[in-house]
Amino acid sequence: MIVIPAIDLRDGHVVRLRQGDFAQTRRFATEPLALAGRYAQAGARWLHVVDLDGARAGTPRQLALVAQLAQAGSALQAGGGVRSQSDVEALLAAGVARVVVGSLAAREPERVAQWLADYGSERLCVALDLRLGDDGRWRPALDAWQTTAQIDFPSLVERLLDAGLRHVLCTDIEHDGMRAGPNLALYRVLAARWPGIAWIASGGVRDAADVAALATTGVAACVAGTALLEGSLSLEELSACSRAA
Repeated sequence: MIVIPAIDLRDGHVVRLRQGDFAQTRRFATEPLALAGRYAQAGARWLHVVDLDGARAGTPRQLALVAQLAQAGSALQAGGGVRSQSDVEALLAAGVARVVVGSLAAREPERVAQWLADYGSERLCVALDLRLGDDGRWRPALDAWQTTAQIDFPSLVERLLDAGLRHVLCTDIEHDGMRAGPNLALYRVLAARWPGIAWIASGGVRDAADVAALATTGVAACVAGTALLEGSLSLEELSACSRAA
């Protein structure tokens, strides 16, 4: 399992949101390009970038900065507001190795299935940000987590698997930005039920102990944002994870 550093962008700045709430935005003083360079020097194979402005607007807003980040040394997995084929192609043209598609996958899975056929399963990552409903069913959140899809999570996964789905970034929203640890039970279930998917765990990673715990669940990778920014997960530990994977 590898650790993928996350950089969330808002108005060109590095930020973190609490449970996806734009009203609870924390801005960090570090510059995105400098931060990406430090992660690359530490050995990060991939960098996960979220254009929060794009996610809110429904179309990518920070392509120029994303293109610069794609030159920092790590392969770039990026998204935020991807709604059309032209959005996908613009990100690929900017140097993104894997485009992240979120809300559209839940709204129009047939279109995303066609993109998997057109671009290949290695060029797309589906982001499924989950909320547990009162009925006990997991459903994807949409539009920067401002609404919730009606389709349930397993049905969506099965639809896209038939089209060649390979990479899924899965976030338990209740754990995101809360520093309470990842939802290990959820990821164990996902990896066991769909072993052909390279699951990327996101939300709640605090330190190297959480990374080690996630490695036992069967996920292919985990995303770390705040832990790296605050230093509770060090660059040395990121480097060690990258070498060991």
